[in-house]
Amino acid sequence: MSDSLSAAYPELGRRLPKLQLADLPTPVELKEIHTPAGVRQVAIKRDDISSPVYGGNKIRKLDYILRRALDRNATRVATFGAAGSNHALATAILAREIGLDCTCFLTHQKYSPKVPLALNMHRRIGTEIIRFGGSIPTLPLFRKYLQNRNTWVVPLGGSSWLGAVGFVNAGLELAEQITSGEVPCPDRVYIANGTMGSTVGLLLGLAAVGLKTAVHAVCVVDERFGNPEMLGRLMRKTAMMLNRVDASFDVGIAARTNLAWRGDFLAGGYAAYDEQTVKGVDVAKNELGLSLETTYTGKAMAAMLHDLQLPEYDGKTYLFWNTHNSRELRVTKDMPPSLDNIPDEFSRYYDVDGET
Repeated sequence: MSDSLSAAYPELGRRLPKLQLADLPTPVELKEIHTPAGVRQVAIKRDDISSPVYGGNKIRKLDYILRRALDRNATRVATFGAAGSNHALATAILAREIGLDCTCFLTHQKYSPKVPLALNMHRRIGTEIIRFGGSIPTLPLFRKYLQNRNTWVVPLGGSSWLGAVGFVNAGLELAEQITSGEVPCPDRVYIANGTMGSTVGLLLGLAAVGLKTAVHAVCVVDERFGNPEMLGRLMRKTAMMLNRVDASFDVGIAARTNLAWRGDFLAGGYAAYDEQTVKGVDVAKNELGLSLETTYTGKAMAAMLHDLQLPEYDGKTYLFWNTHNSRELRVTKDMPPSLDNIPDEFSRYYDVDGET
């Protein structure tokens, strides 16, 4: 089991322990894509298989966050997300693996085929699902479901400074794979950018080893949830906290990061999609053997496909960071005979024509 952060910063490894839920390092692969401008070679970072239980980028964050919950003697974790949230489901699945109960406060979202799958998986593992958002008063909910329950609260997307540490480790891991010759040093990395924790950590990890790679953060959420100013604040805080834990980590490293903020593939908002998004999913499936989706990774792939056809490409190495889970969920999209722990309001997601 690889731990690139501990190898580079032993004091961080000692003082920021993790659970080792993630199966690291995740592989990197070189693939070819056919574009109207010609055949392009791209690199793929396979975080979709980051855990044998449930893959995706959230596992790296939860390695640190759930360890902190156990260290604080919590018996339950709680988090937030939309009805089909990858983060909420990953948190619930991994919490169950380590013996913690889980409460997920979930909001409505636009319909997508992954929503009933996620809800049925929550039903199977017994997640406590609480309808959240809209006109529902939050304070009574928090009093009822958080107070006096020995609960550790995980922020939206796992995007705290501690969660971002998981992707500082990821940036250092990629640097090791470059050094070992597994993949050429990428000129660009394309990553779906939601609550920004993965992007922040990756930027810091790459900068820590002096890589000039540009991280193209492909925005998939409205700007109230993610924007360059918020990203900058989280990045500076993460660097500051790491410096407090280990003075050898440069507190000013954020100034040396190379961010390209991409808001041009949002396709109208969270969980919305357009022709470019769908094409990204299709190309990934047919040419790269990857199973993506239209909320996050399809948009990141669409951005890379667009850029591969521009004159500025000029034979450079572009890397796609696959943050989607590709592990099979052993449930169907069918509406169950009884909703059980699924709120009645979420029954709409079992209608394939159910736009919300």
